[in-house]
Amino acid sequence: MCNSFDGLYADAINADNVRVTIGEMTLGCCHYYEFTEGRESVFAVDPSAIRFGPGVLQEVGHDARSLGLKRIALYTDRVVAQLDIVADAIKALRDAGIDAVVYGDVHVEPTDQSISTAVRFAQETEFDGFVSIGGGSVMDTCKAANLYSTYPADLLAYVNAPIGEARSVPGPLKPHIACPTTSGTGSECTGIAVFDLLEMKVKTGIAHRALRPTLSLIDPSVTRTLPANVVASSGFDVLSHALESYTAVPFTQRVQPERPDLRPMSQGANPYSDIGCLEALRRTGRYLLRAVADADDSEAREGMMLAATLAGMAFGNAGVHIPHGMSYSVAGLIRDFRPQGYPRAEPICPHGISVIVDAPAVFRYTAPACPERHLEAAACLGADVRDATADDAGEVLAEHLITMMRNTDIPNGISGVGYAEADIPALAKGAFAQQRLLKNAPVEVRDETLRSLYRSALTCW
Repeated sequence: MCNSFDGLYADAINADNVRVTIGEMTLGCCHYYEFTEGRESVFAVDPSAIRFGPGVLQEVGHDARSLGLKRIALYTDRVVAQLDIVADAIKALRDAGIDAVVYGDVHVEPTDQSISTAVRFAQETEFDGFVSIGGGSVMDTCKAANLYSTYPADLLAYVNAPIGEARSVPGPLKPHIACPTTSGTGSECTGIAVFDLLEMKVKTGIAHRALRPTLSLIDPSVTRTLPANVVASSGFDVLSHALESYTAVPFTQRVQPERPDLRPMSQGANPYSDIGCLEALRRTGRYLLRAVADADDSEAREGMMLAATLAGMAFGNAGVHIPHGMSYSVAGLIRDFRPQGYPRAEPICPHGISVIVDAPAVFRYTAPACPERHLEAAACLGADVRDATADDAGEVLAEHLITMMRNTDIPNGISGVGYAEADIPALAKGAFAQQRLLKNAPVEVRDETLRSLYRSALTCW
């Protein structure tokens, strides 16, 4: 048996023509997956059932009937509920003989309160399955409603430690057909649900394979009506998913579990997730700016939808790290930021924005752990890396991210969404609670690390 996955990984990279040469250094992350005594030698692939293409939502009735469903809860939000795609989906379900009951009050950027209300709806009426039509907020809310209505418990019972008890989901959930309407979260491919815990003023979440939707119906044409700022925010979420998963700690550095069922869902970077990450990064580099600039550029908007799915498959398998961990505080402590394209009744920091405003500072910090991966990611995004060395990796990647941010009107760091130096201790405290994410980083992360990173992220340019 060979002592690493180098051969397998190199074949995958060469087959897709991703490997690039920078100076004297060939990028492909040789020896990134070295086997070590007592450490993990197996990576798991939990595939998502996906159907992708224009008009695919018309098939939801057929799919629900094939799953044996007779009465479903259809989760959406107030804006999406007014769109033709929801009316068409309801008709398709009812034409298939399925009773569809709509819950249209999903909160954009869910909170513990909105999750609890959505759970009560599922508990008070008998449903044998779920359909979600909307962005990540809708799909995550639907996952939680499915979980807590199937296995009732206090809200924090299944929430990630140390904030919650991190109980394992007792068994299978009811069928859930997820239908995304934004090109970013990848929630249709993951077993992750995220929400704001209002009392603690921080985001948290639930992560378990059982939450992964049974089937995802992904219609890229639905993104044509999205406002530019929503496309930008969700697009940077795609970018962050792929970039963080690609630079995550290698799965071979984890302690070998006592039993296969103890292997974590977020297992770290691995050869399977790498393939999705690199393709998602290439597509994001090619299409994001075009998709933001022109709603009629169907190639770009559809390209970003596929990038979101690929990144969702990758990070649902590998896991993200520091930028997402930091983003939970940025979103949870927001005071008065109200971006265009989102509900303006209350302050909100959309997830993709809360992630990317931290990212340049983070990737300058993580680059020394795997400079070749940072440079390869930058090249996929379109950066000129021909004269770059390993020592340049963090700066090259950070500067290219900043260029993309500026070209899409993303706020200039965390000060651009309302934070100042005095907020850093509270931001760091909330982020340090996200140990599930921080432990997936390729470097050690302490409280003082987070304070330094938030300080560096006050402004990006």
